[in-house]
Amino acid sequence: MKRNILIVGGSGFVGINILKKINFKKYRVFATYFRSKKFLKTPNVKYIKGDLKNYNFCKRISKSIDTVIMCAAVSSGAMIIQNNPMYHVNDNIIMNMNILKASARNKVKKFIFLSSNTVYPVSKKSMTEKNLNYSLFSKYFNVGWMKIFSEKLCEMYKKNMKILIIRPANLYGPYDKFDPVRSKVIPALIRKFERKKNIEVWGSGKDVKDFIFIEDFVDNLLLILEKINKYNVLNIASSKPVSLRKIIDILKKEYSYKKPKITFNKDKPTMIPFRKISNKKIKRMIKFKLNFTIQEGLKKTIKWYRLNK
Repeated sequence: MKRNILIVGGSGFVGINILKKINFKKYRVFATYFRSKKFLKTPNVKYIKGDLKNYNFCKRISKSIDTVIMCAAVSSGAMIIQNNPMYHVNDNIIMNMNILKASARNKVKKFIFLSSNTVYPVSKKSMTEKNLNYSLFSKYFNVGWMKIFSEKLCEMYKKNMKILIIRPANLYGPYDKFDPVRSKVIPALIRKFERKKNIEVWGSGKDVKDFIFIEDFVDNLLLILEKINKYNVLNIASSKPVSLRKIIDILKKEYSYKKPKITFNKDKPTMIPFRKISNKKIKRMIKFKLNFTIQEGLKKTIKWYRLNK
């Protein structure tokens, strides 16, 4: 018998990629979207338009649903995080509170919340799920505490539903935001390499991040959905940190026909200088697998951008 699953945020980067891979033989699939913008609509999905800040909407969409995946969020790149720290706070907290409350009221069986690695402290160590110590990178203070608060809300509801909290590494890939204002580091760089010969990189390029290609993230998330049936907090990460300079070197090879010239602007906003995330826990719980190297993921992202820009 098919189960009803609701993808909250079905028009966004993560939501679209989940809907492309979900098993329609197992699920009747519903997805929300906020604005009537153009986005990829997957066949056999029932899309519902509405505002997650409206509790009655959340109550309506979660009725008769077995599983909710909460991937809707207000997100942005480094410039907005630095210049408008409250941008991520108010709306996200209201949306998370509403969908949790509505799901519990409607007796949803399983709730998956996509959190963030911004909850971890500044460290050269590989961050395990136990390393949350409420000491955040200064520029992540607002977004990190918003995610921590939302995680605690999830924990409060664990007696009502099977709650899974997911802390992803830095996601990248097709259907990401590529606009100049909201894009994160990889889509921002691809956009620059596509459009310009002289590439300005924000910061020194020495930042180190844990990147995971969106298809690898979704494959492992859907395994978690099937295999884990009790409250848990899990990282989904590559555990293979990569410097921004290495990303740039890969892109320089991909765009070698342009002979790009790279300059580093240390006056522009940058984020945490080093991040490595442990995937040991998830490897103990599922058959965790990464199918894409950073080179392969970047090539696939570039190909998608060229077809869709």
